[in-house]
Amino acid sequence: MELKERVKRIEGLIDEKKGLDILTYDLRGRGYYVDFVVVATTMADRHGQALLDYLKEKLKPAGEEFFRVDEGDDWIIIDLGDILVHLMSQEYRARYQIDTFLEELKGSRGR
Repeated sequence: MELKERVKRIEGLIDEKKGLDILTYDLRGRGYYVDFVVVATTMADRHGQALLDYLKEKLKPAGEEFFRVDEGDDWIIIDLGDILVHLMSQEYRARYQIDTFLEELKGSRGR
């Protein structure tokens, strides 16, 4: 499956399970270590874990490899190699301003 199709599938799966404010950043050619970053807001404490479980259930049989998953109380980061998925509480997303960081990175030029 093409990279953009994989990203669209991830966005769709997150949307199906009520992930909010889903934004995708195309960082190809920007010198970042992944090509795409998908960021979504979770609704409640266990919502992030439910999203992670759903993504694993749907993506692993399709051949998607989960290289690493890091979790905290308010966030989950999923490393799929060339795609990074951030699932965050609204408070965490606002506090750490990941969207601002990714927008700035998207506007920069790779080396």
